[in-house]
Amino acid sequence: MADRTENISNKSNCTAAGAASENHHGIVTKLRVRDAFIILLGATILTLDVKYIFDPSGLVTGGVSGLSIVIKYISDQSFAFEIPLWVTNVVVNIPIFLYAMAVDGKRSLLRTFLCFVFNSAELYIFPDANIFPTDNLFLVSLFGGVLFGLSSGLLLTVRATSGGTDLLGKALHRTFRSFSMGTIIQILDGIIVVVGLLTFGMEKTLYAIFSVFVMGAVTDYVIDKGKKAKMCLIFSKATDDISSAILEELNRGCTGLKGTGMYSKEDKTVLMCVCSKNDLPDVKDIVKEYDKKAFFIVANISEAMGEGFVEHWSGNSL
Repeated sequence: MADRTENISNKSNCTAAGAASENHHGIVTKLRVRDAFIILLGATILTLDVKYIFDPSGLVTGGVSGLSIVIKYISDQSFAFEIPLWVTNVVVNIPIFLYAMAVDGKRSLLRTFLCFVFNSAELYIFPDANIFPTDNLFLVSLFGGVLFGLSSGLLLTVRATSGGTDLLGKALHRTFRSFSMGTIIQILDGIIVVVGLLTFGMEKTLYAIFSVFVMGAVTDYVIDKGKKAKMCLIFSKATDDISSAILEELNRGCTGLKGTGMYSKEDKTVLMCVCSKNDLPDVKDIVKEYDKKAFFIVANISEAMGEGFVEHWSGNSL
């Protein structure tokens, strides 16, 4: 009887473990599909930006995409035939991938390689067309920078890049340790921008530089969206009432930190509450309601992860 009970228990445990494993694999599969879709979306936005905005307007913002634009223009002017964007993208990126693979290994490049495949295929498939007006360089550089930043931000959220100088800079950093990775990438992009200057002139280069700043701002916004928060430190004698109100009315967590007043030598409880920017006025109102003499500190948090903020942590590989 005891053996039978033990067997039933073992079967139950195995069933539960199998269900948990199946559920885990299901979640991982969903994350992989989601990440692949985001990579496809980011690559598509990048393709549309390069093919229909930057290329027709002659704006070279660096990277392999900028080099592709320069080579297409020079080949058309010098040899009476155009080298398509996708050809340069493939020819330049393949040796970069091989070098990066030798330095960093295959696994770390999988997502970036997927973006490269999508981007190259779309550059080949999408037809040539005058979709975006290019007579106003300010609007072109602004809108192009927004799209490029959106694309880069989406790719970075799933730990991918478009390859090119970003990938090469990361690989070169392994050899040239005295230079930061950012400096190496800036040097590589700077060389391409100079080539663009010699090809398209000063005016378009200045607009391209403006577009680079727009890219950076939008990329940072996309990456940080939903992660920024406010941290409140509340020094009050009504900590119980304040903490209860924050927990019940705002459904936000609150932590009591033990402290000692160095002047009064009294032990005190300091409340710490991490909340969104929208919740901050309500937290202030609660503190003011229970203790108008409370000392209140608000600090900016660049990233807040966990329940109530970013609940699902990324990190599963394709």
